[in-house]
Amino acid sequence: MPVPIIIEAIENGFEKMPAVYTFLQYVWKVLPYILAITLAKWYFGGARNTSERNMHSKVVMMTASYLQKSGGTAGIGAVVAHELASRGAQLVLLVQQRLNDAFLVDYIEDLRERTGNELITAEQVDLSSLHSIRVFATKWVDNAPPRRLDTIILCGNVMTPKNAPIEVSEDGVEATFAINYLANFHLLSILSPALRAQPPDRDVRVILGSCASYMGGIVPEQVPLPKRDHAIPPSSPKQPKDAKAKPTQQQTPRQLAKNPSLAYGSSKLALMTFAQAFQKHLSAYKRPDSNPVNAHVILADPGWSRTPGMRRYLTFGSLWGLAAYLIAWPFWCLVLKSPQQGAQTFLYAAMEEKYGKGEGGKLLKECREVKISDRKTEVRDEGVQKRLWEVSDKAIEALEKEGARRRAEAKKDEEEATRNEEKAKSAGPKPGSRKSRKAEQKEEKGQ
Repeated sequence: MPVPIIIEAIENGFEKMPAVYTFLQYVWKVLPYILAITLAKWYFGGARNTSERNMHSKVVMMTASYLQKSGGTAGIGAVVAHELASRGAQLVLLVQQRLNDAFLVDYIEDLRERTGNELITAEQVDLSSLHSIRVFATKWVDNAPPRRLDTIILCGNVMTPKNAPIEVSEDGVEATFAINYLANFHLLSILSPALRAQPPDRDVRVILGSCASYMGGIVPEQVPLPKRDHAIPPSSPKQPKDAKAKPTQQQTPRQLAKNPSLAYGSSKLALMTFAQAFQKHLSAYKRPDSNPVNAHVILADPGWSRTPGMRRYLTFGSLWGLAAYLIAWPFWCLVLKSPQQGAQTFLYAAMEEKYGKGEGGKLLKECREVKISDRKTEVRDEGVQKRLWEVSDKAIEALEKEGARRRAEAKKDEEEATRNEEKAKSAGPKPGSRKSRKAEQKEEKGQ
């Protein structure tokens, strides 16, 4: 069929074939737009990971995406877990749900079936609870002999929508800062002995999720506790009304409670600053066998992706925002990466051979190393790193003591309620006694 049409077109020209001519004219008009959309989609899709690494027998611990009030394993974390499991890695997923949760069990079984990898387990770790993190990390570190640990990937993340109510963690810390920074600091601080105990020939990597929003963040002088007045540091001396005071680090805790964007950027800046300090902490350790510690901290920036957290942020956490998001879906689909595309830098950081050698603390974006902005000198400033570490350490210590006191009081109240209930039962008439028989006779007469 096509051969006669082609021959006729060559002999007589397309003008003698109205239907074909009209179609080609339409294609010629539309083609530039199709090419432009295709090029834009390719550009915004970012680079793809081309590195491969034998992941068999490698133990990878990773935090899944943190979805407040629902929990879940979704977004970039789900793609990274699938790709590593399909390459034979032994995964330990740190999830928010209980281990007997039906959806989690379904997810783990489905992941095992799709990847053909049975070495996938989960541990319940609520990133919004310092106590939950300590319980898990302490149990892992206390294991003798030390458990194998090749890679830690921390991509659990949360973004509070603009104009949304202030959200706090279980310990009262502003939710974005608590989950994006403080949870990672607490987890790695406890797991550092397990990282240092790995054999010197083992390639150990700690991969932290970063974001370009760190450029708009400030390293806080205190951990923000928005619902406690005593947690906000004293304000700076009063200035004349006409004087324009720049926001300082002393004002940051109050700002973090009111500005979700600043809170997110500050959590990422604090995490990047901590990453540099943690790399020095690991490298400074002197092993008993005099070998260097072969552990490298890597920062991975996945770019803006269509994850559940991003969708919640763009929709302002409202139904009207969701409706607007759906109307503008073609635009978001064009300029935002898919979770598969966003996961490529994490996979590159985990698999590229050269990042298992040399210095750590590098920032990767679009599957290549990029320079940390010179405008944010605090990332490399040892004084800021030390101060942030001390502030975080002291805050966690105080919050854990308060949490322990609350749990002890709750346990005491529960035990007292149980004793009162048992006492009330024992105080009643015993079956078969004179009092119980009289009570029964009175009931019968009343009937």
